[in-house]
Amino acid sequence: MSANKNYTVEIIRYNIRENDQQNFETAYVAAGKLLQASPYCLAYEVIHGIEEPHHYIVTIHWTSKEDHLNGFRKEAEFPPFFELVKPFYNSIEEMKHYEVTSNQWQRS
Repeated sequence: MSANKNYTVEIIRYNIRENDQQNFETAYVAAGKLLQASPYCLAYEVIHGIEEPHHYIVTIHWTSKEDHLNGFRKEAEFPPFFELVKPFYNSIEEMKHYEVTSNQWQRS
């Protein structure tokens, strides 16, 4: 992802009902624009389950856990971001921060 390996990855696992999936994806298109506006967000990705199509995983790469919690959440972008994703809050199965280890590889 980045040459800087000192970042935090937030992983959010959702269980989204079929009739809510289009709304979920549309909400994250708009929410993604707010993430892009934050200097604390390095990248994000929304992935959709193939074998279990009701599962979505959102990964957000933050400069640090502290920057996410005490930086982004205090920015002007956070309230509209939260309003977009709030309808899906009860569908979250996991929302945690992870640190990147040195055991990684990426084909260039």
